[in-house]
Amino acid sequence: MSPGPLFLGSEIYRGSSYGRWHPLRVPRVSTVMDLCRALGWLPPERFRTSPRAKPAALTAWHTPGYVAALQRAEETGTVDDATRDRHGLGTASNPVFPEMYRRPATGAGASLLAGELLAKGGVIHNPGGGTHHGMPDRASGFCYLNDAVLGILSLRRNGAARIAYIDIDAHHMDGVEHAFADDPDTLLISTHEERRWPFTGALEDAGVGQVFNLPLPRALNDTEFALARDRLILPAVARFAPDAIVLQCGADAVEEDPLSRLTLSNNAHWAVLRALLGMAPRVLVLGGGGYNPWSVGRLWAGNWAICSGQEIPDRLPAAAEAVLRAIPFEGNSRGRNPREGLFTELADPPRPGPVRAEVTDRVGRLAARIGAMPGARRVV
Repeated sequence: MSPGPLFLGSEIYRGSSYGRWHPLRVPRVSTVMDLCRALGWLPPERFRTSPRAKPAALTAWHTPGYVAALQRAEETGTVDDATRDRHGLGTASNPVFPEMYRRPATGAGASLLAGELLAKGGVIHNPGGGTHHGMPDRASGFCYLNDAVLGILSLRRNGAARIAYIDIDAHHMDGVEHAFADDPDTLLISTHEERRWPFTGALEDAGVGQVFNLPLPRALNDTEFALARDRLILPAVARFAPDAIVLQCGADAVEEDPLSRLTLSNNAHWAVLRALLGMAPRVLVLGGGGYNPWSVGRLWAGNWAICSGQEIPDRLPAAAEAVLRAIPFEGNSRGRNPREGLFTELADPPRPGPVRAEVTDRVGRLAARIGAMPGARRVV
């Protein structure tokens, strides 16, 4: 039997920071845990402490030399020029900081464990996961390891032959695509902001035909994203008939995020999650990007509400509001002077709008490919 919905988290995220000026100086996973507990949504039987992945487990995809270099950088607190050049450690994006091995190894450990726990089905939320830019031999884009790839490999080892990976982060899933673009048993769908780092994921990039990249324009609204959901994401997943779904639910596509120029509400993300939950017997929900602490904490707490069958209140109770009001943040124009609703409500106001012709065209071009996908009988 399935163990029921589980939340995988850890106290390592509390107080851990990439550095004073780094976008990942903000509290994220700890905020989600605190919010969910304040709302009464996280009883002990639904929570598991994320294990720290052992180096040997990480080499299921990462090179032994890279894993050793990452451990060594944490132990010594420094990297030499050769390590920086080869492995991307000690850069502005992927700096040296005290938990630079233990923190990502904890996120990876949760995704690896999730594959085992989902062997008989179920739903797991790992908000510390979603590090989709990590490469086999190199850190990239704030991602030292690629827990999404490791989670997919763990799901496969534990009986999920066909896996659908859906990524709705504002940035393209370049590391995951690097791993699985030529794997016919992995469906990859990425919606991301066009002309945004890492500048990959063009509409035409299709791998062996199971890769759907949808670059989207600035000021993307909820109505346009619903079109992508209903004409691309859900039909492609239905056609593919996966044994497992992995949803990377980066929160950086919402209006308040400082690192994108998309303007979604968190309702857009939640609608995707709600629709996907019934489409495979195993579902793993990951975090990802998200650099406004209030918007990311609220979005991922809502993810857990949906995964665990909780009702999202119209107004937060005092204990949950206190969690949000206690967060310090010195941000840019999208972080300063937060609107009152970021403290008092979990759901954003809907952000509908007109559907631009370029969005309709791109979605239509990808939707036309769905019929050519090979279907499959699900193996549970």
